Amino acid sequence: MSEDESSPFREPATNGANSQPCVLLVEDDRSVRRYLEVTLQRSGYRVLTAEDGLEAMKVALSSAIDVVVTDAIMPNLSGQQLAAFLRKNPKLSSIPIVLLTGQENKAASTTADGIIDAFLYKPVKADELKDCVGKLVKRSRG
Repeated sequence: MSEDESSPFREPATNGANSQPCVLLVEDDRSVRRYLEVTLQRSGYRVLTAEDGLEAMKVALSSAIDVVVTDAIMPNLSGQQLAAFLRKNPKLSSIPIVLLTGQENKAASTTADGIIDAFLYKPVKADELKDCVGKLVKRSRG
């Protein structure tokens, strides 16, 4: 069994010279999730999706992720709770996290305790999302 098969943790997808960066997109609204997924795919990212924070935890533990884009308010596990989980896990703690929040939930951006790398307000514009994720991928590649 290879090292990848024996462990649920793998190195970030950006380690290979030609590898496509991978974004974990977490959004409970199906139409918003699909819009963001297509936007990211058209920007050259491989996109894994999850409907809530609990599902996202499972994906993050079993996949090589470069950036997480998560909604703030979701059933089962909020975006902030997902971010806290990622930051506490040694294999996932350095993954950049973008929190999507509605204007009515501005408090989410002030209560994140420095665990969020970027905030975007809904409705998210395609260019805004592409620019934000691009900067975080570039920064994480060093």
